[in-house]
Amino acid sequence: ECCDLLSMDKSLGTSGDCVFVPACVYMLSFHCSTPFFPSSTSLRFVPPSFNMYIFLPDICLSLLLNICHSLSSRNLFSRKPKEPKPPSQNAPGWRLFGKVPLRENTTKHPKDSFTIQQEYPVKVGPAPGPQVQLSAARRKNLEFEPLSTTALILEDRPSNLPAKSVEEAMRHKQEYDEMVAGAKRRELKEAQKKKRQMKERFKQEDSIANAMVIWNNDVLPNWDCMRNTRRVRELWWQGLPPSVRGRVWSLAIGNELNITPELFEIFLSRAKERWKSFSETSSENETEDSGSLQVDRESSLDLIKLDISRTFPSLFIFQKGGPYHDLLHSVLGAYTCYRPDVGYVQGMSFIAAVLILNLEEADAFIAFANLLNKPCQMAFFRVDHDLMLKYFAAFEVFFEENLPRLFNHFQINNLTPDLYLIDWIFTLYSKSLPLDVACRVWDVFCRDGEECLFRTGLGILRLYQEVLLQMDFIHMAQFLTRLPDDMAADNLFSCITATQMLSSNRKWGQVFSALMKDGSKEIANHSPAPRS
Repeated sequence: ECCDLLSMDKSLGTSGDCVFVPACVYMLSFHCSTPFFPSSTSLRFVPPSFNMYIFLPDICLSLLLNICHSLSSRNLFSRKPKEPKPPSQNAPGWRLFGKVPLRENTTKHPKDSFTIQQEYPVKVGPAPGPQVQLSAARRKNLEFEPLSTTALILEDRPSNLPAKSVEEAMRHKQEYDEMVAGAKRRELKEAQKKKRQMKERFKQEDSIANAMVIWNNDVLPNWDCMRNTRRVRELWWQGLPPSVRGRVWSLAIGNELNITPELFEIFLSRAKERWKSFSETSSENETEDSGSLQVDRESSLDLIKLDISRTFPSLFIFQKGGPYHDLLHSVLGAYTCYRPDVGYVQGMSFIAAVLILNLEEADAFIAFANLLNKPCQMAFFRVDHDLMLKYFAAFEVFFEENLPRLFNHFQINNLTPDLYLIDWIFTLYSKSLPLDVACRVWDVFCRDGEECLFRTGLGILRLYQEVLLQMDFIHMAQFLTRLPDDMAADNLFSCITATQMLSSNRKWGQVFSALMKDGSKEIANHSPAPRS
């Protein structure tokens, strides 16, 4: 056997100019009339063992092949000798350490499973009983040998083990049939689900393509006269095509501040100078000027770097080294210098990031500055407590009108709107909702204004009303500050549609104006002060 292995692999047991030979081969050399090794070779005796090796210095590989041919010519082995095969890198052989890898294609015509099954009864001998003979005949009729655990169910036990009883065989057959039927049902259900998803996807793609044609050919060229028509508003509610979303947002937000791209470059240059001065300023100077820095909110430029890394972290595009990191940094820095009275406030990065994903850098800055100049956003970002309380009070009026059970539950648990609305309004839902859902909310927000923000909040509460009714204060606050990631846009917008922004035949604007006239007394009766 060892010589057979040696004859098949010329690279066997070689290590440089040395050869490792199995001890059994070395011992065989003493039983042959012709010496295998030159008399000049000095060998040390090692006890013969199949797992031990003799180290033969200065013996070339040809001597080993001579051994193999010499043994073969003397017919020391009963098996027919095999012709040596050409060497290969992956050929198996003796190794000093470790297991010998399996040989590949050791025979020209490997036996298939059918031949092995035919030889199996011959090797193990005749087995008693007619049941075993039937089992062997059944195995001969198989074209393949089952490789999985189903063989335990489909096949009888080997002849050297006790045979299955009739009841056990029937039970295994029944269990196997149930497993196959269950697998087929699951596959059919998955196939139907994928088919429905693909059908919905194709339908959505066709709808987006058709809407894109209408927006590009009919709406955008005639924006001023078409934007408020019923047809466009219905098309708007269904969601804007991504290819026209940025342009529609820019037109809907407008440019009341008359910002130009050149003005953006001016404030961006100022922001870069301030960043450079911050890096050159020593800690002592920062301590001395701490009073003036608190007044000048351009000092919040240094906070932008900290907040950018937390902006859409799952996308990995706004973090340092990402493709949009510098763009987001530039837009936020330029706005901080443009509005030093506001400065940078945490949450602005999410709004700017959504705009950057849909607009060019200068256009994103223009839309960002005009968007934050809206009354609702300015009240929140400048932390105008009185005005924020009026928004909370108006929200609770419609909350009680649409969801009275949940409103009472919130009142009993003392869960006030400031605990969850602030985060939603600050980021325009871009942090709280999945990005695709948030973009659809932005579409309607650009159409309907601030009313959409509070209507969306009521839609979220309606969507999870039954879940929230089972929670206490802590769990409700945690749930609303971290909404589920699998929220579907269609489900949310169905709840938004079911929310009526009417209270005693008064719309949102009328209710909010009434609260503005009533003053602080009316506000105090509806909502407590925002909590920090």
